[in-house]
Amino acid sequence: MRSASRRWCAAGIALVFLCTAGLVQAASSVLIWPIDPVLEADQQASALWLENRGTETANLQIRVFAWSQTGFEEQYQNQRDVIGSPPVARIEPGQKQLVRLTRTREVPPGQELAYRIIIDEIPSALQVPAPPEGKNTAAAIRFQMRYSVPLFAYGAGLWSKDDATRQRDPKGAGKPELSWQKVNVAGHSYIEVRNQGAVHARLTDASFKQGGQTRPLVEGLLGYVLPGASMRWPVPDAVSADQPLQVRVNGAPQLESLAPKR
Repeated sequence: MRSASRRWCAAGIALVFLCTAGLVQAASSVLIWPIDPVLEADQQASALWLENRGTETANLQIRVFAWSQTGFEEQYQNQRDVIGSPPVARIEPGQKQLVRLTRTREVPPGQELAYRIIIDEIPSALQVPAPPEGKNTAAAIRFQMRYSVPLFAYGAGLWSKDDATRQRDPKGAGKPELSWQKVNVAGHSYIEVRNQGAVHARLTDASFKQGGQTRPLVEGLLGYVLPGASMRWPVPDAVSADQPLQVRVNGAPQLESLAPKR
């Protein structure tokens, strides 16, 4: 499997990032929850539910990849530290399937490791067009929809997701430490956000304030910045490099104001 997610898209496969709170139903009939699963330091496994809300059988392939960010791009690597079981699910209309996410090794103390659960919806044989004459049948199989769900695993002494059912040391609550700057690359303007904290940052509802007016950068999800990583997103040239970036971090009730890096 190639590492960059943009190569998946280039191959003509629909990629859906499920990154908002609650239940999510994409263009197809598969409902997935929770869309923000975690493996706490004292958990050996976590659960992901798949539900078929459609009228036809859903055939799904479930894989878990290590997730990193290098060179301002998302990278996915094969791994065996977290296993999704079952790896293939056949779900009849109106039925649900539990996917068990099991860790096979411990996360180092005080660290967060990131993964992506990739769920591919595979069409049945009746939905697959006949291959051209002389071509292999297997080569004709196409994915209908691809879902990507983030998964974070924690080592002892660190956590990031509030959970009223668990008693945890408040000192172990990890926070992202974010800074940003405007950069120009090959004649295009970007904001570059760096995370020097212990846990990831999910950035939503980003905007700038210029001339007393709020100028939205994006509605909804801007993207993730993993610990120790930097990511870039395009911005209009007119965006000032001196104004604070207003952004919601990890679903917090209040927007956070990030001063530009000096």
